[in-house]
Amino acid sequence: MASMRSAPQPGFWLVARREWRWLLHDPIALVLIFVVPLFAFVGLSVAFTNPVIRALGVVVIDADRSEISRAFVEQVAASPNLSIVERSGDLASAARAIRAGDAIAAVYIPVNFERDLKAERRPQVVAFYNQQFLTAAGVAAAGLSDSLSAATRSAAGRAAPKAARIGSLVPETIALVNPERNYAQFLLRTLLPMVMHVVIALAGGYSVGSEFRRRSMRDWLQCAGGNPIIALTGKLAPLFAIFFFIMLSVPLILEGIFGISFKGDVPMIIAAASLMIIGYLALGVLLQLLLRDLPTALGFTGLIVSPAFGFVGVGFPIIAMNTFSVAWGTIMPLRWYMEVLLGQAARGLPVQESARPFALLAGLAVAYGLSALLRLRSIARGISKEAPEPAPPAAAPRTVGEVFLAEWRRMLGMRGAFAALVMAPLIYGIYYPQPYLGQILRKIPIAVVDNDLSDLSQRIVQTLEASGAVGVAVRANSLAEAHAAVDRGEAFAVVGIPPDTERDVLKGMAAHIPIYADATYLFVFRTTANGIAVAINTLSSELAAGGARIGGSLVKAKLASSSPTDTLLQPIFNPVGGYASYIVPAAFVLILQQTLLIGAAALTGLAVAQAASGAFMSVLGRGIAHVTLYVPLLALYLIVLPRVYGFSALGNPLQLFVLASVFVLATSFMGQAFGAWFKRPETPTLIFVGTSLPQFFLTGFAWPREAIPAPAQAIGMIFPSGFAIDGLVRINQLGASLWEVAHDMRGLWCLAVIYFALAVTSAALVKGRHVHA
Repeated sequence: MASMRSAPQPGFWLVARREWRWLLHDPIALVLIFVVPLFAFVGLSVAFTNPVIRALGVVVIDADRSEISRAFVEQVAASPNLSIVERSGDLASAARAIRAGDAIAAVYIPVNFERDLKAERRPQVVAFYNQQFLTAAGVAAAGLSDSLSAATRSAAGRAAPKAARIGSLVPETIALVNPERNYAQFLLRTLLPMVMHVVIALAGGYSVGSEFRRRSMRDWLQCAGGNPIIALTGKLAPLFAIFFFIMLSVPLILEGIFGISFKGDVPMIIAAASLMIIGYLALGVLLQLLLRDLPTALGFTGLIVSPAFGFVGVGFPIIAMNTFSVAWGTIMPLRWYMEVLLGQAARGLPVQESARPFALLAGLAVAYGLSALLRLRSIARGISKEAPEPAPPAAAPRTVGEVFLAEWRRMLGMRGAFAALVMAPLIYGIYYPQPYLGQILRKIPIAVVDNDLSDLSQRIVQTLEASGAVGVAVRANSLAEAHAAVDRGEAFAVVGIPPDTERDVLKGMAAHIPIYADATYLFVFRTTANGIAVAINTLSSELAAGGARIGGSLVKAKLASSSPTDTLLQPIFNPVGGYASYIVPAAFVLILQQTLLIGAAALTGLAVAQAASGAFMSVLGRGIAHVTLYVPLLALYLIVLPRVYGFSALGNPLQLFVLASVFVLATSFMGQAFGAWFKRPETPTLIFVGTSLPQFFLTGFAWPREAIPAPAQAIGMIFPSGFAIDGLVRINQLGASLWEVAHDMRGLWCLAVIYFALAVTSAALVKGRHVHA
């Protein structure tokens, strides 16, 4: 008698094998787990191929056209960060070039510049730069400052040397950590875990949420022998193994391909990555078990994890956040993982210095894991397979008007669609800007090492204390002690006052003041270094004045002897450099796209099944419905909220709505083109949410287009947000006209036509399959 195989014993391995088989046979799970991270990694890696931003466009207005003015222009052209794209005749045409995006800055050399220079009248050269695009503006301002300073030194060298009555203080910035100021090193190291935590949370939620209606929770628990612990750990084990491998491979790829070295303790980073994976798998599971509706719970998961870039202190430092943002970020495992990662990988801190964030990360992983387990145990007692949410009853629409009304009924009548299209934009409008509302950094803590112990060194410390940008938090006895304070997070920079500083200044020599600034967070680095330099330069001007009135003729004469020209760097558009004014208007456009893309795609399967009209009428009617739904949301995001939050709003409302309407149509048609092939309403959330952050950096806003290779720019142009962010921000925040953003309008119309054709074709093909079936 043939021996019969015994039935597999319930337990961990049976649950894990069941889950592994499901993952291999579910194409959407495979896309989420492998394709979305691959898209993010390839897109961001290609975008950051040029780690240093170069060749930013500059317009030159040389009203003097003299030999010396040409020398100044040549110095600007020689800067590796800048590229002269136009030689304009007046400031008005230069402003148009900046608004249209042809240039980031303009340099104005006035009439009679050479004559006034020779007469020692200290003529002024003005460099305007567009600070609405904050990242590019920082690089452009540095390039303009360096090139114009070099030109000034060259002009000073031609004059006969004059003895100085008193020396000067010269701040010199030295970058601690990331001394090359490599943007890619910072961004790639932080952005890839950002994408992964979104994918991990969605995957954990999808795995458990699919048991409610598509699979069987009863079978799942039976495979575990009724033990919730075995059921949960066995289900999440395959996902943990996959994500552990991905997280482990990222630093190896970064070091092997990009040369981004790892400096810290490897076992601690491996353990921290494991805890982050556990924490976000558990969080995704917990939300599913609480809401027990797969699309809705996935939407809430995306709502929580997508804006984490701001709340965890990577986009904007925690020291400048409001109370809510600090508290919200504290309960996110990603915040503590990033602190461990940057402390170990970038700074190479001793393990004990990362013990606190590691412990908090472990605590959150345990808390979310236990909460998910307790919730599973509580609902395991009364399991019943839930029926899917019924579609709102409706007659098969035949005309554009009937399609329009049917879509409105679906948008308002289905819980998942209403959450994506109405509730999510309203919540994001309040929730997303919170960490950035501090706008600018104030009183950044720094350390001071005074090795001179003179009256002048005391004045330097007092000037730094009085600065609004920085505040002396640590007075150290040595540079080693000060650097240790930076490693502990007690300070972001060290100002070293060398011995004999006062003596050198009194002898008429230049005393160099080194500024050791932490370049781990580049926004903090630039703000801190600039704040210290401004304070020291202010004191140096006071010393040069020698008690005379600042701005008086005696001071001007002294300044002319040391610096024959006056260089003014003038930011325009977002002049105070507010971070919220920079990031939030662009993010608002991306939020509108992602919510509409997810909502439109989620409803397309049902709309195609119910439609009795042709595909052309169906796609057009639904697109018009989406435009009418988003008109009040566009007014909220483009007109109301910018004024509530204090952002500049210079645009013509009619022109804003014209461009935004084309953007909404293009997004609607894109969602319909993809959604026709999706079988389940949760699929768009799983696919599109994880692409949000890479999209933002491929638009050419957060990372300048001049630094993005053409293939990466082409990837960014797949999504309407690429053109819409550029066009809407330029109209609303820069006051550009539709004519000045015509290239964005053309791009959106092209996408609208292409996606309309694809949506009609897809709807017809899928409808034909339904008929044959």
